[in-house]
Amino acid sequence: MSNILIIKHGSLGDIAQASGAIQDISENHKNDRIYLLTTKAYLEVFKKNPFIHEVILDKRLPRYNLIYLYFLMRELKKHSFSKVFDLQNSSRTNFYKNILFPKAKKETWSSSITTLPEVIDKKEFDKHSVLDRFNHQLQTSGLKTSHTLNPNFSWAGSEISKIKDHFKLNKFILLFPFCSPHLHIKKWPYYNDLIKLILDKFGNEYKIVIAPGPSEINDAKEINAEVLLDNGKALDIPQLTSLIKESTFVIANDTGPAHIAAHVGAKGLTLFGKHTTAYKVSIERDNFKAIEVTDLNNLSAEKVFERLINSLN
Repeated sequence: MSNILIIKHGSLGDIAQASGAIQDISENHKNDRIYLLTTKAYLEVFKKNPFIHEVILDKRLPRYNLIYLYFLMRELKKHSFSKVFDLQNSSRTNFYKNILFPKAKKETWSSSITTLPEVIDKKEFDKHSVLDRFNHQLQTSGLKTSHTLNPNFSWAGSEISKIKDHFKLNKFILLFPFCSPHLHIKKWPYYNDLIKLILDKFGNEYKIVIAPGPSEINDAKEINAEVLLDNGKALDIPQLTSLIKESTFVIANDTGPAHIAAHVGAKGLTLFGKHTTAYKVSIERDNFKAIEVTDLNNLSAEKVFERLINSLN
């Protein structure tokens, strides 16, 4: 039995996207022990993953913190990993490679760099969809891929019957109107207009709810929807995952919850401006689609409502 390391630091949407690749790595190494290196935000979530045996914390302190770096490298080296699958593919993880396996090729360290096609440079390769890039990386590393292109994040969910009972959730439309403060370009500004259209059409047939993150609770007061909290706190990732999976419909900006919705089979829409494309982030699925526009300020509530109606029918 060998020890295999997977590296995936984040973010939330990336975690959902990587679920299929992690499953394929595990199924190709059934007689080995699978470890995963991640950050504090996703440590407990990954402990729920049935395809991982142990999770290792990376605090991701600055690289010039030599004491921390020494102890992290010592922790990794003690497991004598026979192969590393770098699913983060960042400058930081490439830095780790240069310490742990400086001369390693794809047979030992699988990354987008070590498996890069000979006929294309990395800048051009990175224009491909994220799931296609994962698939190429794993196949070039000698793995059979059955799940990479179709991730399933449902393993991350938890029991939410108490939350559903408390808020009397039966048929509900779940909105995610927020985004990171530094990514305002992702924020669609007409959620309250959309809510009015939904209420005018359906009345009380659907409850309209939002589940803000910890930093979004105050902003949630500006949205005319019921705010779902657990004893005054934001839902954790497992609760959020189950809430999304059990919703009637999801409408979201291009954020982590949208990617969760895509990869738990939820029905819904995500709204894209010019910051990227639905293709590149591999978000469209059978039940989950995207509306793409050049400027989200020019996407009307009526247009989104029309797509909602067509999907519900």
